[in-house]
Amino acid sequence: MKFCSTLLALSIASSFASYAEESTDIERITVSSDFRQQELMFIPASATILSDTQIESRQAQHLEDILNVGANINFASGASRGRFIQIRGIGERSQFSEPSNPSVGFLVDDFDFSGIAGVGTLFDVEQVEILRGPQATEFGASAMAGVIKVKTVDAGPEQSGKLSFSLAEQNTWSLGGAYGNAITDNLFYRVAVQQFKSDGFVENTFLNRDDTDNLDEFTSRVKLKYLPTDWLTFDLNYQYFDIDNGYDAFSLENTRESRADEPGFDRQETHALGLKTEINTELTDVFIILSQSDSDMGYSYDEDWTYVGFHPDEYSSVDSYFRERDTDNIDIRLLSNDNSTLFNGTTQWLFGLYSKSMDESLLRQYTYADGDFTSQYQQDNVAVYSQVDTQLTDTLSLRLGLRADRFEIDYRDISGFSQSNDKTLVGGKAVLDYSIDSASVYASVSRGYKAAGFNPNERVSEQRRIYQPEYNWNYEVGVKGNLINYDAFIRMAVFYMDREDTQVNDYDVQTRADGSATFIDIIGNADTGTNWGYELETGWQANDSIYLHANFGWLDATFEDYTLADGSVVDKQDQAQAPNYTFNIGANVQLSEQISWSIDADGKDEYRFSDGHDEKSPSYVLVNTAVRFDVQDWSCSVWVKNVFDRTYYVRGFGGFNNDPREGYATPEPYYQLGDGRQVGISAQYSF
Repeated sequence: MKFCSTLLALSIASSFASYAEESTDIERITVSSDFRQQELMFIPASATILSDTQIESRQAQHLEDILNVGANINFASGASRGRFIQIRGIGERSQFSEPSNPSVGFLVDDFDFSGIAGVGTLFDVEQVEILRGPQATEFGASAMAGVIKVKTVDAGPEQSGKLSFSLAEQNTWSLGGAYGNAITDNLFYRVAVQQFKSDGFVENTFLNRDDTDNLDEFTSRVKLKYLPTDWLTFDLNYQYFDIDNGYDAFSLENTRESRADEPGFDRQETHALGLKTEINTELTDVFIILSQSDSDMGYSYDEDWTYVGFHPDEYSSVDSYFRERDTDNIDIRLLSNDNSTLFNGTTQWLFGLYSKSMDESLLRQYTYADGDFTSQYQQDNVAVYSQVDTQLTDTLSLRLGLRADRFEIDYRDISGFSQSNDKTLVGGKAVLDYSIDSASVYASVSRGYKAAGFNPNERVSEQRRIYQPEYNWNYEVGVKGNLINYDAFIRMAVFYMDREDTQVNDYDVQTRADGSATFIDIIGNADTGTNWGYELETGWQANDSIYLHANFGWLDATFEDYTLADGSVVDKQDQAQAPNYTFNIGANVQLSEQISWSIDADGKDEYRFSDGHDEKSPSYVLVNTAVRFDVQDWSCSVWVKNVFDRTYYVRGFGGFNNDPREGYATPEPYYQLGDGRQVGISAQYSF
């Protein structure tokens, strides 16, 4: 299959060369996630770049509002936001007592927020970058499946600013402002502040409130760029997030009407400070990236979803988790320049040292626990990495990357359980890239990895306490090209992933004395996992007024030989959160000089919610549309999300019954519903 894919890619690339003509008016999209900034069309990886125009067109406040545009991307909620992300079927779906062990890296600029993507707000964002497949050389263990980076607008010498406002149903509104300018000839700044609020789509009939599943998100940042000399640059970046969302999403009848007497919350307050120093010497370019972040997080839910007095056989329970996470990162990179390339200027090189220290404390307060549960988790990570890029011929290049990560993990909790783990994990990539004027073809082998871990819940049996590291081998062939006078493009990748010791997220259902169910999250290892498929992205400027675009992903993801918590053995099963197909299609139409119209549709096939039960999300298609008016420096949009008010689910559970009226007897499915139709208006003044 790989050989056939390579031949197909080469033939397509040749056809691009015959169709394309040289053009000087081309939008060049640059990817910042790589070590060296590179054009999207020539980066040898499957990547999606979501621009600020796309973000504004979809009225995207948070990352969850725009992820469906990307092929083979999915997310799970079980919180106020869909902050658990899967790429090509790999990624976490929740976090409770266990320490975070993410498969998908998440960054805001140079800040690593992997595992805590609640801060994925999108105000004053330049672009969102999605890289699919293992990115171990650049990002280490947190990017075994891929990485998502939110690139915010930098400070610069030119004056630029904006004021934005939006108003929509569900008492939804936002107000934001951003401004940047030069203080002196070599000192620039940018400031951005936004407040977003919404009552949400849930009505709590017991409390007679419609804001128990609300959103309350404050985003702010200050950036400074200082150029004291022509060879030295300092970038200072401070960001503050205050997320104070409600969480009241489940009901016994799977509707948007809640009966919870103690609705939950989903909070995160984060301070992040970073300094990036660039030193351009005669022989090397040196980058020193220092970052520090402190996050206080709170997550709580009403476990019974009802109120005291609802039924004689009721139970009443609240489960709350409070985390404090402190993270320090140091990344030092040496990159070759024109004076230090090797082999007669054909080979670029880089070398890096990385250190990360994360300290996370947890307080869990649970109605049925004898007392508060506390734990302390310390992870120290030191890595070395290197990459060389060799130009073999005028059109053929070879990229080799390698990274070795040393993990030291220490854990202890109030139950007396403690665990230490020292492990060195190695990953990297080999990429062969063939590039011509209008297209590129690449073939790659990459290896990602994910650290080992443990199940801290004291009710987990000793033999299931520890689970092993996972490795992910990814074999990929891709082709990218422009055609029809550069009015159209196509980007396609075919991949095959071979996962070793696949980490599977399972849970055990235990029965209390009153017959109600209680749950234990369990992570274990299946022998193997196989994820294969393809991604296709294309766009076409049909004429001066019409632009058409389509993204499509196909995925087949399974794991084999795993013993579930209930003792049953899975010979082979579809992986959770891995729909067979995903797509996004749409059009942008310029109706007149001032008026434009956009419409797009997101679709997903059905998929399992969990590896531990059989409940599935049905397939669905969501349509969004907007009409935009532009008058000088003003723009105004009237928009509709989920135009046809489709019912869809962002989280689901099964294998138990939570209804005392049914004696907690027959297992039922329970769903968290996605947002319904919403109509709104937005305005922005740019200056």
